[in-house]
Amino acid sequence: MQRGTHLTRRLVQLYAGLTLYGASSALLLRSGLGLEPWNVLHQGLAEKTGLTIGVVSIIVGALVLLLWIPLKQRPGLGTVSNVFVVGFAMDGTLALVPDAEGWTLRVLALLGGIVLNGVATGLYISARFGPGPRDGLMTGLNQATGWSIRLARTCIEIAVVATGFLLGGTVGIGTVAYALAIGPLAQFFLRFFAIPGLEPGSRVVAAAPRRRAILRR
Repeated sequence: MQRGTHLTRRLVQLYAGLTLYGASSALLLRSGLGLEPWNVLHQGLAEKTGLTIGVVSIIVGALVLLLWIPLKQRPGLGTVSNVFVVGFAMDGTLALVPDAEGWTLRVLALLGGIVLNGVATGLYISARFGPGPRDGLMTGLNQATGWSIRLARTCIEIAVVATGFLLGGTVGIGTVAYALAIGPLAQFFLRFFAIPGLEPGSRVVAAAPRRRAILRR
């Protein structure tokens, strides 16, 4: 694959993935059946501040990125892009897609959001432009404390879900379904969208059933 074509594909995957990630989060919100952990926090903060959930996502992402400094993590293009693109895409999708009415549409919105999130994760991580700010926080804690990736991720997500719930964020069957499905989906789409010949760089974490899977990008 020629170098220019290679870079173009990576950029397309990065921004398509981040845009779809925001859209998938909006579908989960419109389902009303529960959000992924960080968006429980974002929704709770949005309820308290009057800001849109996308804007809150951008602010929280930027604050999390500041935590990278003491953890000695290095952001990439994908890291900075993640902060802004996901939030804008989420607000844009919410402006176009109304709340799902009736159980059939709500379940379809939930399932569509979860699958689309897996596709988006595979796309943007496989582009290997650096982890998202929240993933970098997880790997940074792993390196700084010696905690396993699994423990670091679990502690972070329990904390954000609990805080978000107390602030009024939506926790429901969708939150549980997302937690159970996103690992296998991400693992599948990471392989599906892998770019041949791309050398590993910075570290990114993806769930794997019997081991820690640390994908370097």
